[in-house]
Order: sequence, then structure tokens, then C-alpha cells
Amino acid sequence: MIWIKVLHWACRLFLAWLWIYAGYTKIQSPLQFAGAIEGYDLLPSAAVIWVADTLPWLEVLLGIVLLTGPKVRWSAMASAGLLAFFIVILTITYFRGIEANCGCFGVGERISPLTLLRDSLFILPALFLVFQPRVEKRLAGRTAA
Repeated sequence: MIWIKVLHWACRLFLAWLWIYAGYTKIQSPLQFAGAIEGYDLLPSAAVIWVADTLPWLEVLLGIVLLTGPKVRWSAMASAGLLAFFIVILTITYFRGIEANCGCFGVGERISPLTLLRDSLFILPALFLVFQPRVEKRLAGRTAA
């Protein structure tokens, strides 16, 4: 089942790149990222600053952990949870009619149906990594029979 190993590494590398890149762009422009978070109109100002200071570093750390390998399944669960959280926040903001910047990869990108679709697709590699042991077990059962 070499294709599962290839898919495993492709998912890990993609998610690692995603988190490191997303975190890096936010670290490079913290005030703009704080402005994007403020635009969602969901958090008090003190929380906005804390999230803007903390989230990018968490994203970079998550990317590094996915890249280096300790507890891949747990980091994939964290990735899926964080992505699901982002998707919910983006969706709520979009349907409230607020024209906010996504803030996903820097500033300048408005929340739109395409943004929601893109971010929803990002969760698929994380879910594969979470459920990979079950997939392998099920496939091993089929080949043994």
C-alpha cells in the first residue's frame, strides 16, 4: 500500500506548508492581521490583540510539528479542529453580511463563497491523517480475504 504512504506524506507536507505559510504571513504584518480579526466583529478588542499575537505562532508551531513528525495523528486532529473553527467563523461572518478580510494568508482577501470552499477543502488532508489508521486497517482486511 505504497499509495497510502505517498498520500500520508503529501498530506503532511501540504498541511505543514499551509500552517507555516499562513502563520508567517500574519507574523509579517501583525497590525493588519489584528485589523482583519477586528473586522469579524466577534471579539472584544483585548482578545483581538491576544489572538493576533498568539495565533500565527501556534500555526507555525503546528506546521513544524506536522513536518517533524511527533504525534502526527494528534497534530492532524488539531489541524482539523482549527480549520473547522476557522470555517465556522468565516461562515458566520459571511452570512452576517460583514465584508471582512479573511486574514488567512495576510490581508486583502475578502470572505467569499470561494474562500469558504477553499478553506473547507484544506480540512481534507487533515481528516485523511486522522483516519489513516482505520483506512489502512480496512484495506488490510480486504487484501487478506
